[in-house]
Amino acid sequence: MSEPTKFKRKQKLKRTARNVWVNIVLIFITLLWTIPTLGIFVTSFRRSEDIFSSGWWSILPHRDWVKTEELTLSEDIDVDGTFIIEDIEGDFESFREGIVSEDGTQYRWYGNKRTLRVDKFEREWVGFGANLTLSNYRDVLASGKIQFTDGNGRTITRDGSNFYDAVLNSLAVAIPSTVIPILIAAFAAYAFAWMDFPGRKPLFVIVVALLVVPLQIALIPILQDYTSLDLNGSFLGMWLAHTGFGLPLAVYLLFNYISTLPRDIFESAFLDGATPFNIFARLVIPLSVPALASFAIFQFLWVWNDYLIALIFLGDKNRVVTSALAAMVGEKGQDWHLLTSGAFLSMILPLVVFFSLQRFFVRGLMAGSIKG
Repeated sequence: MSEPTKFKRKQKLKRTARNVWVNIVLIFITLLWTIPTLGIFVTSFRRSEDIFSSGWWSILPHRDWVKTEELTLSEDIDVDGTFIIEDIEGDFESFREGIVSEDGTQYRWYGNKRTLRVDKFEREWVGFGANLTLSNYRDVLASGKIQFTDGNGRTITRDGSNFYDAVLNSLAVAIPSTVIPILIAAFAAYAFAWMDFPGRKPLFVIVVALLVVPLQIALIPILQDYTSLDLNGSFLGMWLAHTGFGLPLAVYLLFNYISTLPRDIFESAFLDGATPFNIFARLVIPLSVPALASFAIFQFLWVWNDYLIALIFLGDKNRVVTSALAAMVGEKGQDWHLLTSGAFLSMILPLVVFFSLQRFFVRGLMAGSIKG
């Protein structure tokens, strides 16, 4: 084998080894990043009493204590002192932590002192026999009274989070707040890119300058105007606010894409007698789908996950998903099975939107950055 061939082969092996290591590192980072989300996802399907007794990883095959029998104690037993259960002596605290007998059986008190119940456990291999349930999601979506058993064996009754109405309210806010700025921004970007009118450049500079203005400084003046116009707590007020705050970025992104479209197609359409509106509707919009989809993802996710604007302009009158989650943290902060279920309900729709439009995402982000 000649020296140049050996050198090329050596370089190819080095590139292959480097790519393998890069892929291994990327896979490791991805798995590391995904583990917390996986834990919350699994927790959202577990019962409250299981969450307090074991971690989410216990659904995987492992060696663990398996309950084999339940012992109901006599009401005459002195739970504040030392007592004997099947020749095992101990007090409430020691049985609560679990006492292991000489034959390997564990005796563990269930619940509080009033339950008078002790469970017997044997150490065995446990497979994928996880006790998962959809009742957590049902309870989160429900609006009436819900009941569940907590880690101490008590039956808890609480008000449902009425997440179903919160999801509908979020949809009522997010969909128009995504469509309206896209329509306005597409017209504006087309005009700034291809139409000649007085003040075009100064107006575009003003629009770009608005990108750096934080929305927090506009909340109080807008709130005062909304109060005088009776728009507080209305969906119309939310649509107008999100449209105004989202327009500068929308115009900037769409301008970068639309301005790079080939000039020849506009000139040909104009020579064929097409009006500016026909060019916009039949050429610009179909050719700008990647940029439109990219901004739609940004705007929808931003509006769906928004809490500040919803809290100020909508309040509790028409509670959205983020407001409902914040209320759950305050009202049901110890109910992990409900919180994790609510969190995943709030994530489902944004994930569907992102994965359905992700093929346009990179093209939209690269809009205008490369001339070709």
